[in-house]
Amino acid sequence: MKYLFIILILISGLHPTASASDQWLSLKGKEGIGNGQHIVFVTGEEYYRSEEGMSMFAKILSQRYGYDCTVLFATDKATGIINPNISTNIPGLKVLGNADLMVIFARFRELPDADMKHIVDYVNAGKPVVGIRNATHAFRYVKNKQSPYAEWTFNSSNWRGGFGQQILGDTWVSHYGKFLQEATLAHANAKHRSHPVMQGVPDKIFCRTDVNGVNKLTPNDNVLFYGQVLTGLNRDDPPVTDNRKDTRMPLAWFKTYTAPTGKQGRSFCTTAGSSTDWLEEGLRRLMVNAMFSLTGHDKEIPARTNVDYVDPYSPVAFGHRENDEWNKLQLRPNSFGLKNNNN
Repeated sequence: MKYLFIILILISGLHPTASASDQWLSLKGKEGIGNGQHIVFVTGEEYYRSEEGMSMFAKILSQRYGYDCTVLFATDKATGIINPNISTNIPGLKVLGNADLMVIFARFRELPDADMKHIVDYVNAGKPVVGIRNATHAFRYVKNKQSPYAEWTFNSSNWRGGFGQQILGDTWVSHYGKFLQEATLAHANAKHRSHPVMQGVPDKIFCRTDVNGVNKLTPNDNVLFYGQVLTGLNRDDPPVTDNRKDTRMPLAWFKTYTAPTGKQGRSFCTTAGSSTDWLEEGLRRLMVNAMFSLTGHDKEIPARTNVDYVDPYSPVAFGHRENDEWNKLQLRPNSFGLKNNNN
């Protein structure tokens, strides 16, 4: 028996996929318009609790609309604990090989070339992309500047603006509103009010995150919402009255991008995105409708998409966490799994 036990241990060690599911979150789709399609959420940013918000969307899209959903997380390779301060490790990126949509919410990642290649191959195939908030500056190469993917960095001069500007429409510019001090009131662009993605979406949306600077979009990019800076962090706070009062920055838009291979694809980007922003039903509906559109379902978008939470959603206020805080939280991918299977 002792030898049998040893053999079983050795055999289990030959099958790393036996524990691979612990490294990311996989949700099988129920019935819905997304049956047979796969959405991959790539998270890894230090401020806006993307691990919370993207898991919430994965539940809505899988349980209400039939998409298979995978959520990937920035983790400590040694412990498996989620820690977005670690910029070099997002397990599971190979699943992008069979993805129909990539939703990326990452900041200043510098991934090993073998991992980054999965993202690059996905984009080079001209597949659709959703970028959220920090995705405009998803990559920053400071250690491995000889990487074949170094030009994907946010401030690239050769492939100007890198992934953010080339694929999403803009790279990192600045905070236009004051971080953690001034919230956003988003206003619908009347020019695109009849866009299918705008069905059931209100004319105004409150966001707890501040307005980001955006100044590199082209006339061909379709801006659906513009963000106005508020004087505080509450919905009823008035707009600022300083020199920013008459300027509204693009907050959500569609772009047709050209990949380095020359293939064209579509992207949608929003500079909203803290986990608390998703408390806004209208913003959730805009996001889900955009994902419908990018997966080929413009004509099937309901008049009022159901974006009710699948599980209770109580987002944590955004802001930076130190490494010891992440370690104490002991968050792992399965921490964000389904709690209620009756939806």
